[in-house]
Amino acid sequence: MLEYVWVFNGENSRFSSGIFKNIEKAEEWIFTNKLSGILTKYPLDIGVYDWAIQNGFFSVKKEDQKQPAFIGKFSSGSQEHFHYENGIRE
Repeated sequence: MLEYVWVFNGENSRFSSGIFKNIEKAEEWIFTNKLSGILTKYPLDIGVYDWAIQNGFFSVKKEDQKQPAFIGKFSSGSQEHFHYENGIRE
């Protein structure tokens, strides 16, 4: 069974600013600091690209979708995620 973490990316950020074992701690931190951005649930020990394929959320349709540049920046809208504005979930 996969384990997951919650990763927060602030608005217009290039890097994550917080990683949490549970959503309650993540949302407490987001609320306390009045942050805007996205909180996303990530599986541990597997890349999102592979996770999405294994779970039927994505299938390769073109050769370039097998390339490192594509895989390295892959994200899936099928990951559980929430948007926040000034610390409040939208």
